Amino acid sequence: MWVGVVSIFPGMFRMLSDEGVVARAIANGNLTLDVENPRDHTNDRHATVDDHPYGGGPGMVMKVEPLRRAMTALEVRAGGPVRRIYLSPQGEPLSQRRVEALAAEQRILFVAGRYEGVDERLIEACTDEQISLGDFVVTGGELPAMVVIDALARHLPGTLGNAESALSESFRSGLLDWAHYTRPEVDDGRAVPTTLLGGDHEAIRLFRLRDALARTYERRPDLLAHRGLSEEERRLLAEHLQTSRAAQAQTLN
Repeated sequence: MWVGVVSIFPGMFRMLSDEGVVARAIANGNLTLDVENPRDHTNDRHATVDDHPYGGGPGMVMKVEPLRRAMTALEVRAGGPVRRIYLSPQGEPLSQRRVEALAAEQRILFVAGRYEGVDERLIEACTDEQISLGDFVVTGGELPAMVVIDALARHLPGTLGNAESALSESFRSGLLDWAHYTRPEVDDGRAVPTTLLGGDHEAIRLFRLRDALARTYERRPDLLAHRGLSEEERRLLAEHLQTSRAAQAQTLN
């Protein structure tokens, strides 16, 4: 996969290329990360990439031309059709399903805005979609772009130490992930659930599925409302709820 980024802070992306799963994907040749600074595509001595908004108001707006030229330079180096994405709180909220769809793309270009945003004409004419990380605002698009790139890199062959890791994560099945444990068996009086120590693979599967269902029900019930449950899952969740109510009743008594 080729990934390009338009950003006035290209140095921020060295963290991705030097550390972690993205660095591993780059090292094994499965990912190319190419960052272009729009300041290199300006015509004035101050390398101006922003200006006051028409109609007045606070802040500055990023200009069309430097961004468009930076995008063009990246697209030339990409060597083929590019999916162009602007990171914006007005975009479609990112989901695991969208990440998996984007991971099938060969070339993706991210535009990281700053200040009050970018000129709307660039979004209309030069991007294919907008993506949001959620209903909040950060200073610029660099951090959201890095989050999406990291999520994409996990789906590239050879990036994760265990290929099954990406198949059993939160949201992959529409549920939150189950709880994980490692050595020691007892820490500060808290023991690993005995089911995980017995080696019964079916019992472990059911334990983990029940835990994932319980966590999703308690923390993200909206996911269950959209997903639907199998007969087995309904039974396991009912068992959990019955056990929880019994424990609460005993506590009250």
